[in-house]
Amino acid sequence: MSAINATEASDVLGQYRTQQQDGASGKSELGKNEFMELMLAQLKNQNPLEPQDNGEFISQLAQFSSLEEMQKLSGTVDDVVGQFRSTQALQASAMVGKTVLAPSEVGILGTEGEISGNIEVPASTGGVRLSVVSPGGELVRQVDLGSSSAGVKSFRWDGKDGNGNSLPAGPYRIVAEASYPDGSVQLPTLVSANVDSVSLGKGGSVTLNLAGMGSIALSDVKQIN
Repeated sequence: MSAINATEASDVLGQYRTQQQDGASGKSELGKNEFMELMLAQLKNQNPLEPQDNGEFISQLAQFSSLEEMQKLSGTVDDVVGQFRSTQALQASAMVGKTVLAPSEVGILGTEGEISGNIEVPASTGGVRLSVVSPGGELVRQVDLGSSSAGVKSFRWDGKDGNGNSLPAGPYRIVAEASYPDGSVQLPTLVSANVDSVSLGKGGSVTLNLAGMGSIALSDVKQIN
């Protein structure tokens, strides 16, 4: 096996230090054992007439110690992240079958025969009106909810049209409007929906799959019932 001279060992150590600086991007392939072997090779092959400076040697030892501590810390962080994701997955699975309030303009009329939710009112208004539109685009019901102060105003539609007839189950568009001096303004709505299942992303993100309404990020949920 060919010997490693001082220049080669020094060059390899320099490459190692460069790789350690790029460690965050996953480019480092050398560990602490390889680092120690290279440092010993450098000492073994140094020029006896020009020995390594004590300060430089101490600096390399300090770098090795720092590397070891960083690896220990990285392992600890990985363990904590793993435990957090496991806890998050457990909590998310417990949400299946529950009802949440999520931002949406569509509500699902089911067997319970109603759609409920909240309206976000940005400023006091003399009148809030709720319009319900069928899957075919037909206006089937309008409900005057009266005046409202700024904040959250709840609503509940009984699943009936203006003549008191029960409408078939399915998705209905919910449009909330408020009257202001400058005109009518459409307001954001939060609709109650059932959680059918939960999906976990690679990065630990949690997505709720809502009945008839598609998917929504857990962070977008405003309330869990």
